[in-house]
Amino acid sequence: MASITRFSIVTLILFILSIAVVIRSVSIPVRLPYLGKRRIPINLTTAPIATIAILWAAQCLGPTQIRNGIVGTDGVKPYNILILFFSLAYMAITLDVTGILRSAAFWVSNKGGSNGWKLYFYFYVMLTVLSVVLGNDPVILSGTVFLVYYTEATRLEPMPWLISEFAAANTASMVLFLGNPTNVVVCEGFSINNVAFTAYTILPFLACNVVCFGALAFQYRAEKHIPKRLQHIGRLDPRSVLHDPVSACVGSALLGSTLIVIIVVSFFNVDVWMITLPFAVAKFIFDLCWDHYRYSTGMIPKYNPKVQDQEASASDADAEGEGNDAMLVAIRRAMTSQSQDLESSAVPTNRTNTVTSLSTHLPVSQTPTAVGQDFLHANGEKEVESETDREGEKEKEKAKKETKTKEEPTPILFPNQRAGFKRLHKRLAHHFPTFFTALPRLPFGLVPFAFSQFILIEALDHQGWIDVFALWLVRASNRAIHPTVWLIGIFGVVLCNLAGTNIGCTILLTKVVRAAATSSDPTLGFPSDTTRAAGIALALASNIGAVSFTFSASLAGLLWKSILEQKGIKITQKTFAFWNMLPILVMTVVGLGVVSAEMAVLYG
Repeated sequence: MASITRFSIVTLILFILSIAVVIRSVSIPVRLPYLGKRRIPINLTTAPIATIAILWAAQCLGPTQIRNGIVGTDGVKPYNILILFFSLAYMAITLDVTGILRSAAFWVSNKGGSNGWKLYFYFYVMLTVLSVVLGNDPVILSGTVFLVYYTEATRLEPMPWLISEFAAANTASMVLFLGNPTNVVVCEGFSINNVAFTAYTILPFLACNVVCFGALAFQYRAEKHIPKRLQHIGRLDPRSVLHDPVSACVGSALLGSTLIVIIVVSFFNVDVWMITLPFAVAKFIFDLCWDHYRYSTGMIPKYNPKVQDQEASASDADAEGEGNDAMLVAIRRAMTSQSQDLESSAVPTNRTNTVTSLSTHLPVSQTPTAVGQDFLHANGEKEVESETDREGEKEKEKAKKETKTKEEPTPILFPNQRAGFKRLHKRLAHHFPTFFTALPRLPFGLVPFAFSQFILIEALDHQGWIDVFALWLVRASNRAIHPTVWLIGIFGVVLCNLAGTNIGCTILLTKVVRAAATSSDPTLGFPSDTTRAAGIALALASNIGAVSFTFSASLAGLLWKSILEQKGIKITQKTFAFWNMLPILVMTVVGLGVVSAEMAVLYG
């Protein structure tokens, strides 16, 4: 075992500091020549890279560790994981662009009717099923936006619905090894077959999913959170938001075929990215050809700079891409129809559950981003602001921005080139809407972050810390299966919050367990069955650990938070942790209990 030196201490300290900045990002004000005063962000993307640069300069790591962090060691190949993840992400996101997820949400809303708990349960099941197949990110992208609009329209408290969506999406991603990048790390790091992975995780998932809903139902049992009866929004037309049925069918077929082929070839020791990448390329080619056909035949109107610029300025605040305007229009239409029916029948309703027409609360000129701006941040109650107060705040913000602009004008570099590029981008985005809508949704921030995490873990290994952690694990567990399951599971859930998202946690604990399994001392090495048990416990922890105390416990949490902020909903870290406390506790206990029971049956 490598000895701990001053370089080891420095490496560990800088690793911890980089994690702290990932959890709570900061920005440093600097003054740059010509550009003036700027703020340099130190966050999830920049902090790990800066840490690597400092460690390299301090000779705490070298080119070998950087190469190993990119190419991989011990069977874990970072490039394989990222190619696989981006291939599936592109296919899932382009499928979402067609409107199929919104269509499913509308269908579930119609089935739920005016029964509050029935609707809550139906949404939970729908989000779970979709997340099993598509993974958590596409579901969070579309589901969050829909629930913001839906809860605003029905005057429901949004917190129970949003927390339920977040928990369901992240818990369901443990079923297929494709559901989360952490699953791929576990499969490669512990040499677990893709089909076997699902066989191991399906029972813990079902148990976690059931007890999670039970915990959510318990903490939101009050009438103010989820009314037993609510004023139904009206019948929503699922086809109104399914604006590209052909692409939806083709995308579903390709994604389903990808999953089937992956299951078949998983028995032949083939790198999975070799399967997913050709399917993603095929979907990319189809998207370009189909959009070009629609544009050529007039299904997509011809590009007109004046018309498109006016439409873009009218919906500039909508950051979630194509389809949200259609969703809002459909909900507004259903609400208007429902209100007219209520007025004509003159049936009195409970004041708490009465829903007035959405057109009263959302003027036609209001953008979708403004929906939901009257939610309370901390306690889930709604905060009522007068229109005068809102206008006053807007005027203050506008005046503040104008003052800042006058004090320090921002120069524009290469204005002609940037204007030309912007015009070209608009033209191409109008011609090929599927690709250019999906492109900004792809998690490009994952690339530098994931590679950085692999490199930093390699640095810890190089400085001897992985062997130290492995020795602690062996002594604490006594090499037994059940203590190992609970130690890895609990530490996994905690480290998802403290080790730079669940990706960093999974990479770190995978290296630690492998170091324990490959120890040269037979009295210290993990047996194969204990190693396998640790891998399954880590798979469980890395997924349910995202339903935790910090937004940075997963990239899905950061995505969820940013979408809500764009829609005018502020959720504090304290509120997020409070509502996730009970679900994560019961899922950790029950999920690890099921894993422990599985290991007892398999290995005695």
